[in-house]
Amino acid sequence: MSKNKIDRIVVNTTQWLGIILLAGIIIWAGKYFWEGQKYEQTNDAQIDAYLSPVNVKIGGYIKKIYYRDNQLVHKGDTLVWIEPDEYGLKKDAADGELMSARAKLEILDANEETQRKNIEVIRARLSGAQAKLEQQQKEFERYQNMLKEASTTQQKFENVKAALIIHQSSLEETEATLKAAESKLNDLVAERSAIHADIKIREALLARQELDIQYTVVTAPFDGQVGRKTIQEGQLVQPGQTLVFMTNESEDKWVVANFKETQIGAFHIGQQAKIEVDAFPGESFYGTIESKSPTTGSRYSLLPPDNATGNFVKVIQRIPIRIKLTDTKDKLAKLSAGMNANVYIIK
Repeated sequence: MSKNKIDRIVVNTTQWLGIILLAGIIIWAGKYFWEGQKYEQTNDAQIDAYLSPVNVKIGGYIKKIYYRDNQLVHKGDTLVWIEPDEYGLKKDAADGELMSARAKLEILDANEETQRKNIEVIRARLSGAQAKLEQQQKEFERYQNMLKEASTTQQKFENVKAALIIHQSSLEETEATLKAAESKLNDLVAERSAIHADIKIREALLARQELDIQYTVVTAPFDGQVGRKTIQEGQLVQPGQTLVFMTNESEDKWVVANFKETQIGAFHIGQQAKIEVDAFPGESFYGTIESKSPTTGSRYSLLPPDNATGNFVKVIQRIPIRIKLTDTKDKLAKLSAGMNANVYIIK
């Protein structure tokens, strides 16, 4: 093959490659221009979902862990078992205290019954004392009349008078004893209320201990997937400590897209959006604008910018837009929170 022919082939190939490259640039520019007219686009977006912490309600040592990293679990499945022996002992102690309080009530019932019988006996004695006093009063009046008629001696009259005073004192003593017995019965009745209150407290403490025993078994609050296991068997955990994070299968996923402030002027609730996730190239997901953040993303930072201090440099801010995904749950199931995405808001 001659050198001139090779040169012509190289020139023609270069020309065609240049034409193809130019056509590609024109097509790309046209597509970019068309999409710029049809969409507002950002690649500053991520898939998001509710990540719920599973907390322990009591403190103790972990006896057994029943889940693995990233495991799918159902509502009610046991995740962690806290050592229950200490709480079992506390329950036994609370049960014993409740039995003791109830036994006091039985003793009080017996004491009340005995006291009522004592009151009946005292009332019977009181009736006898009243009868004796009435009889002695008549005897005193008879001897008083006999003394006036000189039908008896002064000594006998004094003896009858002394007997009257003794019977009167005996009646008063019996009446005082009756009042004391009735007062004691009232004290016993009042003590019953205190014992009932104590029993209620003991029952509540026992119920609390039984509840703590139930809390030693930590279960899944809903159907979902657990995250990374960060605890070990034998580890001491405190009340309120987070054991694991879970995603809730029943909750919807959404997209948080951070658009420039110059892009959102025409955005409105319900506007259509197309989402392309980096993990699934060539596949599109769809949704609608659900809400717009009331502030820029930088306002949520630890140190929000303050343009009134220092040298001012204008920086275009971004506004978080929440997009509700409208695809089927089966299609959305493969999306994971934190995945990067490109979002196109259809104008």
